[in-house]
Amino acid sequence: MPRGMRPDLWLFLSTLALCLLGAVMVFSASAPIAQSQTGSPYGFLLRQAGALLVGLAGMLALSRVDYRLLRRPPVVFTALGVVVVLLLAVLFLDRAHATHRWIRIGPASLQPSEFAKLAVVIFLAWFLEPRVKGGRYGVNHIWNTLVPALGPVVALAGLVVIEPDLGTAIMILLVAGAMLFEAGLSLRFLGMAVASALPVIYLLIVRVPYRYNRLMAFLHPDLDAQGAGFQLLQSLIAVGSGGFFGVGLMASRQKLFYLPEAHTDFIFAVLSEELGFFGAAVVVILFGIYGWRGLRAALAAQDDFGRLLALGITFLVTGQALFNLSVVLGLMPTKGIPLPFISYGGSSLVVMLLATGILLNISQYAD
Repeated sequence: MPRGMRPDLWLFLSTLALCLLGAVMVFSASAPIAQSQTGSPYGFLLRQAGALLVGLAGMLALSRVDYRLLRRPPVVFTALGVVVVLLLAVLFLDRAHATHRWIRIGPASLQPSEFAKLAVVIFLAWFLEPRVKGGRYGVNHIWNTLVPALGPVVALAGLVVIEPDLGTAIMILLVAGAMLFEAGLSLRFLGMAVASALPVIYLLIVRVPYRYNRLMAFLHPDLDAQGAGFQLLQSLIAVGSGGFFGVGLMASRQKLFYLPEAHTDFIFAVLSEELGFFGAAVVVILFGIYGWRGLRAALAAQDDFGRLLALGITFLVTGQALFNLSVVLGLMPTKGIPLPFISYGGSSLVVMLLATGILLNISQYAD
């Protein structure tokens, strides 16, 4: 029986704290560039606040909707179909920042690749549920499980690569791999999948000049301090300048047009500069709480669908957070992966909150 039909309070509060901290940091990191682009220091904050309200409303709504409704084929295939249409449509629209990632709707924008992440999690949870316990076709059956499971996932990741957005495509594949492993995929098949993917990823990096330059900048940022290594070096300067308690909120120097993408992918660098090691540790702890409660909900779920769904969402949020922090700290090559709940970006924020709403609902039914 469900334990009182109450959502996980720790999960809810950690999410809310990350969102509120994110709103504060978006304003702090974006004020200078917002002033120059929109004529108001509040330009980006107001857009983020709008997305936050939409996302919170969606999260609360989904936390009250039985997650088992998501296993219905019309829901699963509608989500996949809409995402595919959006990913195809965005390729024919005007480029922004040399990519086809956004659908502009007046002052607002939609990033289909963000919604593809959640669609993949829902699809795999539905598809793998009847195969977890074996039966006629188990998880390790190539033609009846692995091929139909990975086909849509690889297709979506391929469309995202074309935009181009290799980082998000890799994130989609990593989430899929984690869910398949949890469902019982053998290490032999997992190793074969990784081995087959590595040459493709290698070619996508080495044969694309700007990606290759990013890799070289990651390995030797000081060799081109004013070019390819500039962003990473500025990020490390920001993080190192914060000390233990930081230079003070709104007092970052690196955000003053030194650090590119200070309010999006590299917002954690500004946070570390302004709030110091203490503020950075709070963020890590909050994501740690999110991961702990998400895994708890997965392990206590009443069915395999809920377990796989909760695991996929938890891995998506915490894995993306780890990815972003690693990039900011120079532990991984630079990729455009936002920090969940904190980075500026309406689509990312809304999707993460919708996913958390589903996770909150699963926690209500946990034993």
